[in-house]
Amino acid sequence: MLSDSLPSSEHDCYHCGLPIPADVDLQVKIDGAPHRMCCTGCQAVAQSIVSSGLVDYYKRRDTLPEQAREAMPDELKELGLFDHPDFQQGFVKPIGEHEREADLILEGITCAACIWLNEQHVAHQPGVTAVDINYATRRARVRWDARRIKLSDILGAIQAIGYRAYPYDSARSEQISQRERRSALWRLFVAGFGMMQVMMYAFPVYVADPGDMTADIELLMRWASLILTAPVVLYSAAPFFSHALRDVRLRRLGMDVPVALGVGAAFVASCWATFTGKGEVYFDSVTMFVFFLLCGRYVEMLARQKAVRGVEELGKALPAFAERLAAYPLPEGERVPVSQLVAGDIIRIKPGEAVPADGVVIEGCSEANEALLTGESRPVPKAPGAEVTGGSLNIGSPLIVRVSRTGENTRLAAIRHLMERASAEKPRVVQQADRVAAYFIVALLVLAVVTAAWWWWTDPDRALWVFVSVLVVSCPCALSLATPVALTVATDALARRGVLVTRGHAIEALARASHFVFDKTGTLTYGEMRVEQVRLLGGLDEESAVALAAALEQGSEHAIAVALRLRAGSASLPVTTGLAATTGQGVSGSLGGVAHRIGRPGFVAELTGTPVPEALREDERSGRTVIALGAAHGWLAGFTLSDGLREDCPAAFESLRSKGIAVSIFSGDTPSTVAELGRRLGVAQAVGGMTPEDKHSGLVDLQKGDAVIAMVGDGVNDAPVLAQAQVSVAMGGGTDLARNQADIVLLSGHLSSLAEGVTLSRRALTIIRQNLWWSFAYNFTAVPLAMFGLVTPWMAGIGMSASSLLVVLNALRLQRRLPR
Repeated sequence: MLSDSLPSSEHDCYHCGLPIPADVDLQVKIDGAPHRMCCTGCQAVAQSIVSSGLVDYYKRRDTLPEQAREAMPDELKELGLFDHPDFQQGFVKPIGEHEREADLILEGITCAACIWLNEQHVAHQPGVTAVDINYATRRARVRWDARRIKLSDILGAIQAIGYRAYPYDSARSEQISQRERRSALWRLFVAGFGMMQVMMYAFPVYVADPGDMTADIELLMRWASLILTAPVVLYSAAPFFSHALRDVRLRRLGMDVPVALGVGAAFVASCWATFTGKGEVYFDSVTMFVFFLLCGRYVEMLARQKAVRGVEELGKALPAFAERLAAYPLPEGERVPVSQLVAGDIIRIKPGEAVPADGVVIEGCSEANEALLTGESRPVPKAPGAEVTGGSLNIGSPLIVRVSRTGENTRLAAIRHLMERASAEKPRVVQQADRVAAYFIVALLVLAVVTAAWWWWTDPDRALWVFVSVLVVSCPCALSLATPVALTVATDALARRGVLVTRGHAIEALARASHFVFDKTGTLTYGEMRVEQVRLLGGLDEESAVALAAALEQGSEHAIAVALRLRAGSASLPVTTGLAATTGQGVSGSLGGVAHRIGRPGFVAELTGTPVPEALREDERSGRTVIALGAAHGWLAGFTLSDGLREDCPAAFESLRSKGIAVSIFSGDTPSTVAELGRRLGVAQAVGGMTPEDKHSGLVDLQKGDAVIAMVGDGVNDAPVLAQAQVSVAMGGGTDLARNQADIVLLSGHLSSLAEGVTLSRRALTIIRQNLWWSFAYNFTAVPLAMFGLVTPWMAGIGMSASSLLVVLNALRLQRRLPR
């Protein structure tokens, strides 16, 4: 045994044996002696081994693994490693002082009851504060109090009930999906092969007339069928039995319980009939039922994995490496991992390469394909000064970009987190369907037992196969799948159209929306204001007036403030103090001890103590945006600004009205400007001069009339009213607060995509209703037929599989692209 002498020299890592880089100095004390490590990962694993009392691992090992990760002993996988801060950096984030949240992926999930079981079991662990598991994605989001429970304890609790949990990452998710598909295919192959062979032996018995087949030949065929059915039951159907046993042990019922009872009862009775030579055998029905059920689950699994690949594609959008320029404008560059990029780095992006991080173009002109992020298939021009988004594709010429955001701070990461948040939340309709399915299973078992007892009393020869048929013909799986699969497919389809769903209830609410309320600036318009005219009212010249206005607005990100700063350019700004923003009105400040204000003319008039000049009133009546500048001693200047209307706005409004949706405009802009816009768009209720409180109360008044309100806004001022609406929509270019508050983010920036989203949401709700009606109709028809003995076990297997498959295929219709 080589034990401690495995590393060839002191320059090799004691844990994994790889060479130690010259600039790395990491050590772990093992058995009282310090040993060098090559990286923080090996250091974390080695320290955990020591802390867990597993030092004997190093004494017992007789070889080094090819990868450092494989050097971890099996015992450690559920002890110290998952609790080590270095290991948790990639998938655990702090929520509060002691609360932590982790993204996990689960293996072993087969139906909605599995989700319920895991949620209930984990939620009852001391210290766990929240747990949400998505059926379609198999993703779990767990929160816990680090003072009361460790992550390894949570993973151990999940394993204790027969499931496995891993830290989520896209590569592992794809590996698990591949392993799931491979295992399902093998089980399906064995079941299909066994079914065909068993049918070959069962067919002669069915077609033979009485006396045509001797008893010994019939017995031989029964034994051959038993031998061929055994692998189908013991291997292909093994997950049904293991999951059912787990559910019974935990005193909970899942869909696998009636399936296991049906298959097990038919197989055991057939074996008994073969051993004793008396009674009927059902080997052909058993193999056919298992085969068809596995077929249905396999297709459902493929459909589910296809539907949830949207988030996975976002996770793979960033490249692994980037070309960083050592000193711009020198042309020398080096390839570095994207994880090493920091804000301020200069990178070169060649044609055909993905953008590795958010940044600003400083040299070059090209086009970028942002379809994955915004749903917009047309290339977006990029020139010096333009922003580029990580994950988009450079398709024109080389670009030199200064990195502004990396890693979890990029827009791509924000989009991914919002999509994950939506997938983790369970809408009300999904929770109701899960509860109904749970009660349905209990009722099914009772009906099966009562039916078997009645048939045993009237016709004992038929009691067993009727009992099996009742158990397997029902399909609570279809009931549980009807809603979540449709919502998952709809969420992915909306994301591909640039409509990002960030809350679980958003699709249902958007489909039911009867009234849309729009903000103006940044929503109906581009939010890129430009100063058209400067009207001097006091003793300042134009340059000084613009500089003073920009100085007062220097801390604001409002579109008007940006326009004023842009007009000031590189001019030096006067020093202002005591800046304070009044929401919906303007900004106050002091210059040389004199109070100044900039904002709505009425707001400035309160400071000057004099009426608004007639010249500014005329500018307001023209329908343009007017901002006034004044001081305690009088009026100084007025600024006339304009903002271009989005090209697709009129068509989007017409499309919404054609769907029977009422439209209103609530804006803080001047009433005349908003009224003029309302006339252009044909909107009767176009109200301007509204504060956030006015918008909120206006929305409440609309809701009193039983209207389902969808609020579309942009900016901090819209956050309260977004929260009040039944469904809120934020423009993709809005502030972070508005995007986080909203239920839907319009990434594409096209209002026409919102109209498409309404159409697709209504289709999703229609398909959910179709699935639910089909599930109820099928179960309430098939179960009575089985109770009356009109459905054989193999027919029941086909019916159950076809029922689940039908709701999945019906949901996949949402992926069809509708014409704009």
